[in-house]
Amino acid sequence: MTLRYPQVLLLLCALNVLPQAFAADGVKLDTPVGGWRSGAPQGEGESFRQTVNYPASSVNTPLGQANTARISGQIKAVPKNNEPGRLIVNGVSMPLKIDPAGGFDRPFSFPNGSNSVEVRSADGQQRHRTQFLNARGGATPAKLRVLLAWDSDGTDLDLHLVTPDGAHIWYGNRSAANGAALDVDVTTGYGPEIAAMPAPIKGQYLVYVNYYGGGYRGDDEGGDEAVQALTTAQVTVITEEGTPSEKMETFVVPMRTAGELTLVKSFSYP
Repeated sequence: MTLRYPQVLLLLCALNVLPQAFAADGVKLDTPVGGWRSGAPQGEGESFRQTVNYPASSVNTPLGQANTARISGQIKAVPKNNEPGRLIVNGVSMPLKIDPAGGFDRPFSFPNGSNSVEVRSADGQQRHRTQFLNARGGATPAKLRVLLAWDSDGTDLDLHLVTPDGAHIWYGNRSAANGAALDVDVTTGYGPEIAAMPAPIKGQYLVYVNYYGGGYRGDDEGGDEAVQALTTAQVTVITEEGTPSEKMETFVVPMRTAGELTLVKSFSYP
């Protein structure tokens, strides 16, 4: 069988071996790549969960994180003001941590179906977008997803989801018998943290955000000294994602004090 060029290109995309160079827009996106991507079933190499640790480490994504569960690449020219870039996934805009060399690496749990990822530099002048179709070995799509992001580096906010049957999902209890789970927990600033539920039960849900603590200065900046930082939490609640009935709501809440626990949203499903 002879493969035509478009078929070869699509095959290379699916195998994650398409050569990646800086595009004309100045952004190199190593993963995810465009095309059709069939990942391994969850639990067989496609790990989303990040080790919980505090004080926050400068490491964004844990060693061995599957490419199917991360967003990584590099921006060619980065201003030296340490401002975050922007990460836009399926219409949800979040700050993106960028290192001094322009590199970025964030864990992310992608839903089944069509996904779009756009990366922008802090000044908005450099941007790159890719779209791919994700089919994860027959895994059940999540009908409820809650995403938390925030706007400061070196800080740790935690997402808490309480389900109608009283189950409490957070980094200390990452999965429940009703199927709810915390897929991604980030302790290094900006997020995202993602909680998901494939088959939400009927009733009232509560979404809380806890300000675990302010930033920390590392040894090269004067030792492990706590630095209090005002940060703004952004919580996005998505129901029936990827269907004609999809509904998305975003809430912005200022977080001022370490230890603060805020009820961001109470909602009923369906």
